[in-house]
Amino acid sequence: MHCVRKIADDIHWVGGSDRRIALFENIFPLTRGVSYNSYLVSDEKTVLVDTVDHAISREFIENILYVLDGRKLDYVIVNHMEPDHCSVIGELILRYPEICVVGNSKTFQMIGQFFPGLEYSRHEVKEGDTLSTGRHTFSFVMAPMVHWPEAMVTFDSTEGILFSADAFGTFGALDGTIFADEVNFDRDWLDEARRYYTNIVGKYGIQVQALLKKASALDIKMICPLHGPVWRENLGYILDKYDKWSRYEAEEKGVMIVYASMYGNTENMANVLACALAGKGVKNIRVYDISGTDVSTLISESFKYSNIVLASPTYNGAVYPLMENYLADMKALSVQNRTVAVMDNGTWAAVAGKQMANKLAEMKNMTVIEKTVSAKSAMLDSQLDDINALADEIISTMK
Repeated sequence: MHCVRKIADDIHWVGGSDRRIALFENIFPLTRGVSYNSYLVSDEKTVLVDTVDHAISREFIENILYVLDGRKLDYVIVNHMEPDHCSVIGELILRYPEICVVGNSKTFQMIGQFFPGLEYSRHEVKEGDTLSTGRHTFSFVMAPMVHWPEAMVTFDSTEGILFSADAFGTFGALDGTIFADEVNFDRDWLDEARRYYTNIVGKYGIQVQALLKKASALDIKMICPLHGPVWRENLGYILDKYDKWSRYEAEEKGVMIVYASMYGNTENMANVLACALAGKGVKNIRVYDISGTDVSTLISESFKYSNIVLASPTYNGAVYPLMENYLADMKALSVQNRTVAVMDNGTWAAVAGKQMANKLAEMKNMTVIEKTVSAKSAMLDSQLDDINALADEIISTMK
């Protein structure tokens, strides 16, 4: 049975949601599933914009058949060749052998890699090219490394719709409400939008800035991403988020404390610092146990807050392994422009603090607070002054 929604007079959302999937890209935990968006334009020529993952292929085909209502499918525009958006291209070509695939040179190279031997009609486009299908005129904007090299976006100048590929997407299944103005986006979607951006696209800030510059020249009235809600109102909200994230600017003044603790003593240090900060008037504080928090959430929160505190025991003469993994992800995903404090613990040799500072020094524009707190096995009452001094240093950087 079909499940579609109209987004314009002759354009339908024909995608679907997968609530059974546990890991996106087999890495990132999903508690609310994910949507795979696809859009069908019923013009003089029919145009499908992107396809979906195999997981929802049955529903997807039923949606297409319903909207086409006996018509043939003339074009499929492929903005992004990642398998969660291109898995059913082969099936479409078998069903509609006269279909013309629209993409750039790298698109067709990847089609050959994913579907070796597949025969089909193609229409290759480059930056600024247009395609008229009757009432609609589509133009093509290359968006390399947002977040694959072949990525592009498609602009329908007739309706002012930007089909934005993976840009402006978010984790989470759609619950019938496919528009951002139909949900409480701040409350229910923003954290997952940030987690999606920072972990999937985060390292490509320069490329995202280039795409935002190109997009600013277009008269965009609606943004249709490949994951998550469609934006038809208040576009400045999501555009501003992407601008901040891709400039690596903190969304909020606040302190994110991430601790690793084997027996609770380093956790105690983190809690004492959090209480000291709160007692001095800081209200925006989040404390995370690195052993119970997926690193994708930690990366997302690293993009959100202005200040980060890392607290780790020394483990085999090094940083606690999960903390070391987090630091590696911070570097790989280009976390930068943050002020960071470190605390460490060690029963016979507390060296984690120095090693964490060294790893932070390898990142871009990271300010490491010189003041540190180091415990031997457990914090002493006499170290409370050190904690308060560190809290004061952190607060001074937030003004």
